Amino acid sequence: MTPTAPPAAPLRADCIGDSAGGLTFDVAARGNTGAALLILRRRDADDADDAGAVDESVSLPLAPAAKGRLRAALPSSVSLPEGRWDAYARVSGGEPRRLVPGVTDLRSLAERTPSGLLGHVAVRIPYATRQGNLTVRSWLRAPHAETVDLSPADGGLTVRGRVYGTQLVPGAHAELRARPGADGGGGGGGGGVHRLDVVAERTEFGFTVPYDALAPGVWDLWLRPAGDSGPVVRLARLLDDVADKHPVFIHPPARVRTPHGVVEAGPFYTRDNDLSLAVTPLES
Repeated sequence: MTPTAPPAAPLRADCIGDSAGGLTFDVAARGNTGAALLILRRRDADDADDAGAVDESVSLPLAPAAKGRLRAALPSSVSLPEGRWDAYARVSGGEPRRLVPGVTDLRSLAERTPSGLLGHVAVRIPYATRQGNLTVRSWLRAPHAETVDLSPADGGLTVRGRVYGTQLVPGAHAELRARPGADGGGGGGGGGVHRLDVVAERTEFGFTVPYDALAPGVWDLWLRPAGDSGPVVRLARLLDDVADKHPVFIHPPARVRTPHGVVEAGPFYTRDNDLSLAVTPLES
């Protein structure tokens, strides 16, 4: 019986983020690598964490950087549509091999303040999937409403944030929109939209959500920076180095009496780092 060849060792990639929103990948690969490529393949947004149909791909040249190291750059000027992009390397003319994360330095992402002059905000955060592979989560928002601070109010929540790629004008307001299904806890919600007044100063805004006005369910938060005639912008927290806010940013719910009975209500971040509220009825 012919002995089975041992599986090839996984290719490891170090990732460094820059203040402009770009990424550099350093791949450990020895020997003659030929014309090497780093390949990012976007998967369907509804697929599982480490598998799914490929929608498109982006190929970046891997050039020798040091002994046993190949380097590829993904500058912020290269468009990377919103989604999850699985990282592969193709070396020595072989098949693309899935990359695993090595050392990751994303300190510059946490200190980044985009200008918004391009009309959009592009964010790329590399992370390890549940299977230990390297994937890049990309956001491309035009315009963007960044959540800066969430703080409890008397029976509610005060939200402060900043807009990019647009301006706040008189008539700007926030909207809470009920969602039919749950995403992150809280159960389903009925139809409905609640409009909230916004205090605005230049690019910064703030508003308070009264929990007792909300029916049980999940409510998504949106901003209308130009009023009814302008864009509708989803509130999200993107400008840091945390790819998945949901298990990290935990906000204890408040217990509130409403016309629907006693509920627990509080904010959470979805799998896409968008801001939502969960209103859960309590048994009497």
